[in-house]
Formats: sequence, C-alpha cells, structure tokens
Amino acid sequence: MWKTKEEVVIGAVDQVNLYDLPVEELPLPSNFLWGTATAAYQIEGGATQDGKGKSIWDTFSHLQPSRTNGQNADIACDHYNRMPEDVQLMSSLGVDVYRFSIAWTRIIPLGGRNDPINEEGIAFYNKLIDCLLDHNIEPVVTLFHWDTPQGIYERYGAFLNTIEFKPDFEHFARLCFSRFGDRVKRWVTFNEPYIISIFSHHSGVLAPGRSTSTNGDSRIEPWRVGHTIILSHTAALQIYANEFQELQKGNISIVLNGHFYEPFDASSEIDKAAAHRRMEFYIGWFGDPIFLGKDYPAVMRVQLGSRLPEFTIEELKLLSQSAQINAFYGMNHYTTKYARALPDPPADDDWTGNVEELPVNSEGKEIGPISGVGWLRVAPTGFRKLLNWVWDRYHLPIIVTENGCVCPGENQLQLEQALDDKFRRRYFGLYLDAISRAIYEDGVQIQGYYAWSLMDNFEWSAGYEPRYGIAHVDFETLKRTPKSSAFYLKETFQRRRLTGSR
Repeated sequence: MWKTKEEVVIGAVDQVNLYDLPVEELPLPSNFLWGTATAAYQIEGGATQDGKGKSIWDTFSHLQPSRTNGQNADIACDHYNRMPEDVQLMSSLGVDVYRFSIAWTRIIPLGGRNDPINEEGIAFYNKLIDCLLDHNIEPVVTLFHWDTPQGIYERYGAFLNTIEFKPDFEHFARLCFSRFGDRVKRWVTFNEPYIISIFSHHSGVLAPGRSTSTNGDSRIEPWRVGHTIILSHTAALQIYANEFQELQKGNISIVLNGHFYEPFDASSEIDKAAAHRRMEFYIGWFGDPIFLGKDYPAVMRVQLGSRLPEFTIEELKLLSQSAQINAFYGMNHYTTKYARALPDPPADDDWTGNVEELPVNSEGKEIGPISGVGWLRVAPTGFRKLLNWVWDRYHLPIIVTENGCVCPGENQLQLEQALDDKFRRRYFGLYLDAISRAIYEDGVQIQGYYAWSLMDNFEWSAGYEPRYGIAHVDFETLKRTPKSSAFYLKETFQRRRLTGSR
C-alpha cells in the first residue's frame, strides 16, 4: 500500500449508518488456508547489513525524503534481526501460511546475472524458511515485490530494457529455486505488475519515480514495463517447470491487484461498458496474456495503438504454452469503485481506458464506508463480484494473497485504542463472508486468504503513517503487540472451517 493524492489520514468517524451489513461468520472449507503477508523492503530493515545492496527504494527514499513522508525503511520493523520473534507471533495466532518476499539485493547485491552472490543473504532466507517449517507454517515466496536492484536500474533502466532485464530476472529466479525450492512449494514471480507499471513509470509516485515530468515518458514507458514483466514472468515459469518442478513438486504463478468497478450510472450502457473496460485495462492487461496465453485485450489495442508493444509470433506461442503452468490466480484486493465514462477523447497518456473512478455514484450513493485512507472503502459485495469475474474469465483457483484496511484515525490513537481495531475486524469479517458466498453460492474455487499485513510497516510513499497490520508496531521500541483483529482472525477461521467441514 502507498500514498496517492487521495491517501490522507481520515479522522475517526461513525460509519455504521453508511453501510450496516452484519458479519455472519459464514463457513469456509476445512482445508481453506489462512495466512499473513509482508514484503521485504517494508519490514526487514538491515538496509546495508551483511552485504545487502541498494534497491531503488533505498535511493528513492533518501534522495528526496518528502516522497516517502520524510521517512525510510533503513530499519523498518527490523525483521532481519527479529525474525524468530515474528515467526513465533504467527505461530501463536495459528497461521497456516506466511507470504513474504525475497530482497533481490540481499542475495545479489548489484542484481545482475554476472554479479557476485551474497551467501549471508541466502543464509537469512534459509533460516526464515526453516523457522517457518519448524512452526508448521507454509512459506509462500514472492520473488519480486517492487525492490529493483539499484545496480541494474543504473545500468539499463531495469524494466525499460526487456532484453537485459529478462536474463537478470531469470538468473535471480533460478538462484532462488535452486537454494530454497527443496522447502518452498509455492512461488509468486511478481507482485502487482500494474502498480510497478503505472505508479512507478507513469505518475512517478513510487520508485524509481519516472514520469513525463521527471524526464520519463508516461505515454510509452508503463506499457513497455508491463510487457517486460509478462515476458519475464513467462521465462521464470519455464525455468521452474523445466528445471525444478518435477523434483521439487511445487507450483508457481503471479499476483495481480485489482479493484472491482461498478457503473457510475447503473442504467447507462456507456457506464456499464466503462466499468468493464476499466477491468480489462486493470486486470486483463496482465491476466489475458499470462493466464489465457493470448494478446492484450482488444480494447487496449484499439485505444493505445502503437503505444502498446507487440508480442512476436514466438512470444505468443510461448505464452500459450506457459499459461497452464500458472497454478493459481493470486489476488490482491482492497476496495471497489464506481466507473464513469469520460465524454472527451482520452488524453495521449491515458492509462484508465478513458474512465473516471469515483467513490459515489449518480444517485449520491457511496460505494461503502471510508477507511483510514481515502481510496479504500469497505465494499464486500464488489469483492464477491471480482472473485466471480476472475473465476469466469480465467478458471483458475484463486488465492487472496492480500486483503486488509487501515482503521479511521488509527495512527492518532493511543496504544490501547489502536489495539481494539473494531473497524478492521468488521472489514475482515465481511470480506470472509463474501468469500464464503463466492465458494458455496457461486461455485468459485478459492483456496486461501492472506491478511495484509502481519504487522504495521513502511507503506511505501506513505511512510509509517497508515497502519495495516494485525499486530501494532511501536516504531521507537519496535515492540509488536497483536491487535484484536489478529485474535479475531485466529478464532474466526477456527469457527468457519469447523462449520464448513460438517
């Protein structure tokens, strides 16, 4: 999560009358897995410890600190030095799965395929994986969660150069598979390629901060970045399937983020089309090539024209061959928005499908109660619709790899108040009910749910201000204290899975 123009801290307000849905504690399958999720840069700290190299986020946060709320992740939650404590915390909560990412520059400090390997970094992740397994927690590993090595960015622009980036990522992935794959049975290649493409290379609010106003090209670069990610993901799939999967018996896929979109005017065919178009620009952009093994959605080709890179015949063949290797659809989801078709032709750097996103529809109805950040509203019905949309389009089992929220006014609360996070408990309860309905009423295959996040952490350009954790972190003492939502998750999964097994 990160800070945009609309991500300002919202004061604590009474939301009951806005969206008074009850939590019904609906059942889940007995084999449904729950877990927590984090990312290396957001929690590890140890920025230069034991040979770790610089990522673009180290540079981005230090070069202009105002871009990250005047803060950085040099220490963050100090997970690098407190890892056993954090695993014990998860164990005490009955967590089945822990999704974490590997810091590329901790194991290859400069990032490139010919650069030295840092054995101390590899030793850390070996210890983490072994510690998780000792506590009966399954490790789910994300290879890339936004922390591009500064070394390869300086050499060739990272994702902007597909020819150079792909073999560097292949080398990194192969190293991880070979060193950790005997124990890691579920892999994610990239986290949220949409965010990498748009918010790092169009608006520039995330590292490396590229946009037309910072000597980038917001018309072209996001689509090139996305293209590089798709081809690099496919290359990593092939490496895993051909070199490791038979022996290691694991599986692999990618994590896509996405809102659901409702038409601004439910009676307008134009707005209905806009809502669907927005979904294709957001999710279909990556989902169609990766999971269907085909070209980008036709609506993107029509609007973007030559701005959207072309796949070669060989690349399309490889996409088609690789689609079936993806074992699941990793879904990061937080909220729903209304989509309104814009009346004028799209700007030449438009990335939305010429759609305006709104929290209120034509009748003045809010999509749901506002959380502690302006863009995130509680809308479980939209979540259920998204689960159906993805299932109907891609027919892959879904794992909800991130879901969570910030409570209104949370960062201003005293510890005792912050620990009693009723708003987050209700959010979790409503979204788990939506999963139950999608499974039992709609026939959607959903295998698991990972709460974002295990603990309060460094939330990218928002710094430490928004708190998504189910454990509170005092960033002066680094003490972790479970919030009531942590105990709620432990108890609700026990109840729901018991009911679902009957």
